[in-house]
Amino acid sequence: MEEKKKKTIGFNIIKNDPTDGHGGFGVGALSLENVSPVIIDVEAGEVEVDVGAMHARSAVEKGIKFLKEKAEVPNGKLYWLVWVTIDRKLEGPYYAGVTACEMTVDRSIRRGYKSLPEHVNKMDKSMKRHIMVEHMDEKSKKVLAEFLRNHDEILWNNSTEELKKGLLG
Repeated sequence: MEEKKKKTIGFNIIKNDPTDGHGGFGVGALSLENVSPVIIDVEAGEVEVDVGAMHARSAVEKGIKFLKEKAEVPNGKLYWLVWVTIDRKLEGPYYAGVTACEMTVDRSIRRGYKSLPEHVNKMDKSMKRHIMVEHMDEKSKKVLAEFLRNHDEILWNNSTEELKKGLLG
């Protein structure tokens, strides 16, 4: 008799709620539907949403070989990849999770530095409604706060004091 291979459960990106409350397979899976990658160019003081960053394919990352040691990219330009998760509470939608990861890029040598495990862990923390921006420089925090407020003032106003204090001091 031939032995059946055990079915493995891979990572699934689940849109909406395919379980419709039945409590079966897929319950407890996190959805990437409400997560957006925001990239801050620290030097230029510019912020933009780049969904390509979900798969390490943002405009900043294209054509760059990322190394594991920051010292190997001494002239790298600093960027922040910020994972922003939106959720809804009684008062309405709000910025529920905001976490930032460092990334440096030196276009002249087509090399960069980033810690892929950190980027994945910070995305996970954002999805789990954590605010982790304390390690960012002050200029970038203010630029991000202004971007989030201008993007949607209702989301900003409904957000936690932890986020506002973390970005504005």
